[in-house]
Amino acid sequence: MADVAQLAGVSSQTVSRVSNGFPGVTEDTRRQVLAAMRELGYRPNSAARALRRGEFRTLGVITFSLSTMGNIRTLEAIATSAAQHGYAVTLLPVAVPTQDEVNGAFSRLGELAVDAVIVIMEIHLLDAATVSLPPGVQVVVADSDAGDRYTVVDTDQAGGARDAVRHLLDLGHDTVWHLAGPEGSFAAQRRANAWRDTLRAAGRAAPPLVRGDWSAESGYRAGLRLADEPDCTAVFAANDQMALGLLRALHERGRRVPDDISVIGFDDIPESASFLPPLTTIHQDFAQVGRLCVEGVLDKMRQDGAEHGTTLVPTRLVRRESTGPRRR
Repeated sequence: MADVAQLAGVSSQTVSRVSNGFPGVTEDTRRQVLAAMRELGYRPNSAARALRRGEFRTLGVITFSLSTMGNIRTLEAIATSAAQHGYAVTLLPVAVPTQDEVNGAFSRLGELAVDAVIVIMEIHLLDAATVSLPPGVQVVVADSDAGDRYTVVDTDQAGGARDAVRHLLDLGHDTVWHLAGPEGSFAAQRRANAWRDTLRAAGRAAPPLVRGDWSAESGYRAGLRLADEPDCTAVFAANDQMALGLLRALHERGRRVPDDISVIGFDDIPESASFLPPLTTIHQDFAQVGRLCVEGVLDKMRQDGAEHGTTLVPTRLVRRESTGPRRR
């Protein structure tokens, strides 16, 4: 730093202010200092700066699955928002969701020097007696039902599912079949419960629930079964990937969409508009979920954030060509 200061003709304090992005330095002086840094190959020592400030400008992210589209898009949004706030992200996937693995993940993130942690927990864990997050760690949880104990950010799963079912009922369908996600998933349970409750509120009988695993292949297998159900005229798939497999199975069995069966998905992945036919779906604002997770954990670090509670991000119905009126 002294060498940079001498070459640029400024004080070491000025070099420090430029390297740390602090205000109070004229643009000409800033350019002089940056040019001297480039010429000398100077790079600020981030470890020393972290020790001096007491922060590492890094957020840890623990996730239990990188195989689902929702988790991947949430992680992308968190990384983007963190970068906008000047933070890096350290990712730590956890293969086996147990208390020991959770504790081990937090220990490893501590060794990697992170300031706070965001947990993407798409499966039921925090409501189980075997799993809890270590005390004293600033944490925000995405996609969980543990808002009574943690700060949680989630999509309005139930609201989106209600909109999907109501859309199909408004089109004249007597009832709506449901292709649900895996049994251990919080999001899948919320969507299935809302599907059943919405049919009950409308005075309609709920058909037997069909279970998938979020994959297009499971949607295809379910579609082969649903194609043989003579009373099936409308299906709400719990995600767009399963809806994709469902569309293929219906096509192979000669069931036209939406003339014979209407199909609606959930997520609004970028490819959903290119399905055949283009998929009506429920849009999730993953970018907003990521932003709120990052802002929430930064607020907690500043000790002015909520200790617990759930923030729901609204969904919206996106109408395309895969749903239509029931043909009598």
